Amino acid sequence: MPMSKTIEQQVQTLKECRELMLEAFGQVIVGQREVLDELLITVFAGGHNLLEGVPGLAKTLMINTLSRMLSLGFNRIQFTPDLMPSDITGTNVIEEDHATGRRVTVFMAGPIFANIILADEINRTPPKTQAALLQAMQEKEVTAGGKTYQLEQPFFVLATQNPIDQEGTYPLPEAQKDRFLLNTFIGYPSTTEEEQIVERTTSNAIPAIEPVCDREAVLAFQKVVRAIPVSRHVTGYAVDLVRATRPSEDNPRAFIREQVAWGAGPRASQALIMCAKCRAALDGRINVSCNDVRQLALPVLRHRLAPSFVAEAEGIRSDDIIKRLLQEVQERTDA
Repeated sequence: MPMSKTIEQQVQTLKECRELMLEAFGQVIVGQREVLDELLITVFAGGHNLLEGVPGLAKTLMINTLSRMLSLGFNRIQFTPDLMPSDITGTNVIEEDHATGRRVTVFMAGPIFANIILADEINRTPPKTQAALLQAMQEKEVTAGGKTYQLEQPFFVLATQNPIDQEGTYPLPEAQKDRFLLNTFIGYPSTTEEEQIVERTTSNAIPAIEPVCDREAVLAFQKVVRAIPVSRHVTGYAVDLVRATRPSEDNPRAFIREQVAWGAGPRASQALIMCAKCRAALDGRINVSCNDVRQLALPVLRHRLAPSFVAEAEGIRSDDIIKRLLQEVQERTDA
C-alpha cells in the first residue's frame, strides 16, 4: 500500500496547487470558475482545448495568465487567411558558414516550438494551415524539410474561435476537432462580475502573477493523474454514454436516430475517463465517480457529435442532445 499513500499525497499536493492557481487567476480574471477548472483539467490531463466565446470575454488573457502561472514557454499564433503552414512549423533557410565559406541549410523553428500554444481565432485560416497543427497535437512532433523534430513536453494547443463570425472563416475539420480534449464554452459574465471587470480594467492596478508550479511539476502531476485507478462500472458508464451518441449502433434511441448525423468515436471515451480522473485529482480525491464523468460530458462530447439536418432545422444543438442522454443513460452496477 505504500504506492497508494504516495498517490494520495501527490493528489493532495495537486489539489493545493489548483487552489493556489485559482486564487492567482482570480486576481486577473473575474468569475469564469468553470472555464478555469476546464483549463486546469486540460493541462494536467495532457490534452488540448478549443475555447469558444464572443469577443471580449478574456479568452486570450486566460491563456496568457495560465502560461505565466505554470512558468512554461508560451507563443501566440494569430491565425489569418494568409497564414502559411511554414509560418507555424518553421522552415529551412540557407546560411553561409563563416568558418568554411560554404552555404548550409539551417532549420528555423516556428512558433509551434513552445509548451503552450495560443492558436488565436483558429477558424480564420484555411484547412491547409489548420492541418499544420495536427501532427504536433497528436504525435507531439513536427516534420519539416523531410526531418522530424520532437516538441518539448508538456505541449498544449489552446485554440480560440468566435462562434458568431461566419464570413471569412473556415470550420475546423471533424478529425481535427476530435484532437481537442475539451471544447469549452465561455458565456457572458453576470451583472456583478461585469461591474468588477470594468472597475479593474479602467484603473492603474496591474496584478503581478507569480509562477505556481514549473515544467517538472506539471509532468509529474500528469503521471499522477494517469496512475489513478478507475472502477469498471465508471469506465462502463463512460463507454455507454459515448456509444449512445451513435445512430449507427444497434437499437439506437429514436431521438438519436433522428437528431444525430454521426456520433462520438472511441477517443471520446478515453477523454471522458482522463478528464474524470483529473477532476477527481484536482479535488483531492483518488476515487473517480460516475458524477465526474457526467460533469465533463458536455465539454468532452459537444464537438464530437454532429446534429442532423432535422435537429438543426428545429434549433436542437449538440448540448441539448447530450443533456438528454445524461438523463436517459443509466449507470452500471458494481457487479
